[in-house]
Amino acid sequence: MKYRKNRQGGDISILGYGCMRFTKTATGAIDIAKAEKEMMKAYEMGVNYYDTAYIYPGSEAAVGEILEKNNIRDKIQIATKLPQYLIASRAAIDKYFAEQLSRLRTNYIDYYLMHMLTDIEAWNKLKKLGIEEWIKEKKASGEIRHIGFSFHGNTEIFIEILNAYDWDFCQIQYNYLDEVSQAGRKGLEAAGEKGIPVIIMEPLRGGKLVDQLPEKAKKLIAEDEKKRTAPELAFRWLWDQPQVTCVLSGMNSVEMVEENCRVASEAEVGEFTEKDFQLIEGIKNSINEHLKVGCTGCGYCMPCPRGVDIPSTFRCYNAMYMDDKKSGREEYLRVVGLRKDTGLPSQCVACGKCESHCPQHIHIIEELKKADRDLRPLPYKIAIAFARKFLYRK
Repeated sequence: MKYRKNRQGGDISILGYGCMRFTKTATGAIDIAKAEKEMMKAYEMGVNYYDTAYIYPGSEAAVGEILEKNNIRDKIQIATKLPQYLIASRAAIDKYFAEQLSRLRTNYIDYYLMHMLTDIEAWNKLKKLGIEEWIKEKKASGEIRHIGFSFHGNTEIFIEILNAYDWDFCQIQYNYLDEVSQAGRKGLEAAGEKGIPVIIMEPLRGGKLVDQLPEKAKKLIAEDEKKRTAPELAFRWLWDQPQVTCVLSGMNSVEMVEENCRVASEAEVGEFTEKDFQLIEGIKNSINEHLKVGCTGCGYCMPCPRGVDIPSTFRCYNAMYMDDKKSGREEYLRVVGLRKDTGLPSQCVACGKCESHCPQHIHIIEELKKADRDLRPLPYKIAIAFARKFLYRK
């Protein structure tokens, strides 16, 4: 495992464990036994940074249980996040933080983030509630070791927030498709100039840079003379940049942990050649020919008040154009149309709640209409209605 430095000179593994996507059981609970095997394998292979958040269902509690059971709390670094969008008072800050400490079975957080800042007003609101004094107190007591923020928005706002406080680190969405969107390369380099470590989320765009690549991109990767896989190329592109401190991966198999750790043990800054960059450009161009909606499947738009399954709808919509129409529509039939509590876009009442929370700033209401038209042509509407009548007959 390779390591890069935080502002105080401590080591952070260049591969971090993203704890948002733990495998769930049939009841919807986190499969603790499976998560433990995967987390402990990562620990044994040198991963020391574990990222969770208050709003990831069951995640903080699972991480706390696993770390306590294996007695490795003081050997790793926990990152979690204050749900600033739920905060309306100084007392609420204390309440959420205390709950997080309890869930994580610890008395301190190594890396604490203001979760999902999307504009400077969110930070200004926290300042009015006394967040700066609160941070100072928690750092003085040792309950927080490093303070940072996670960001979804445009480059200009990122730099504004970056300069609004003396942050210890930050977390951004960044991958070869988001090089000029979100914080982007410009934001990454701005943080680097300030000496602020940058944690990377969505390095594979929610799996889209692996599972949903178009055939042309798969062919380019198959022809790579260095025999690198799709995720390996995406990770190495990131680690090639010196400003990238740690890349988060939501690893949900031991094999994935082993493979990602292998790559992290080999990756070097500046290793990419001109030919490597040309390969990435070819992959990007082939993806952009087919992608309909830039949804990463992060789920921040959920839950929809009317029950629309927005991420699944967009995933199937993109699959229609990145794979083929039949497979996208059939997946949509299975994962959305035939559920008992159906999540069809026709349930949307255009309330706009989803759009106000979307990190990608997607025009969700309009895109849902387009997706529904493509995913449910008349034969599929009839098939879904007939199948539902049969499956849920009384």
